[in-house]
Amino acid sequence: MSDWARVWPQLLEATWETLYMVGVSALLTVLLGIPLGILLTVTAPGALAPRPLLYRLLGLVVNLGRSLPFIILLVLVAPVTRGVVGTTIGSTAAIVPLTIGAVPFLARLVETSLREVASGKVEAALSMGARRRDVVRTVLLPEARPSLIAGTTVTVVALISYSAMAGAVGGGGLGDFAIRFGYQQFRTDITLLTVVLLLLIVQVLQWAGDHWARRLAHA
Repeated sequence: MSDWARVWPQLLEATWETLYMVGVSALLTVLLGIPLGILLTVTAPGALAPRPLLYRLLGLVVNLGRSLPFIILLVLVAPVTRGVVGTTIGSTAAIVPLTIGAVPFLARLVETSLREVASGKVEAALSMGARRRDVVRTVLLPEARPSLIAGTTVTVVALISYSAMAGAVGGGGLGDFAIRFGYQQFRTDITLLTVVLLLLIVQVLQWAGDHWARRLAHA
């Protein structure tokens, strides 16, 4: 009983750290990833404002960001993390690599969602005199909202997985808790409890995202 009395406060703190890391990095990812996805869409060959060279450059950056395993990215961006927050340890420091890892992922999902919008609607807006930026704001984004919400949900779920890996290198959160109190102390019950809690968080976020996407699809 006394052992669990010691563990529960640590578990609550780790849960808060995970929610904090994922919440802040998800917000930053949306703020950076959606504009990057829009830029990829409009600069593609045959798109609203084709810029083949810029598109290839952005595509290369996005592909590199998506292909790097997150655990390697943590190490590579450590100097950037130290420069931004002054340390590479802790939940605040983990936000930097989490965001860097998730932005290319979301950007590609946004590009895919926007490309699914019927070209006839875009052409109709242009024929009525709409400017290119107005087409993005009034046609592409509204039409792709359900898909954008679904893509954002997938990204947030991926961030939860990333945050657990960040815990393995001092990022805090439930990943760090599972290693310190479960794995290192040979407590299978604590490890399983952490896994169940992570799964619960994922299920709640996935349900909320799917529910929101369905409502927008029928709006």
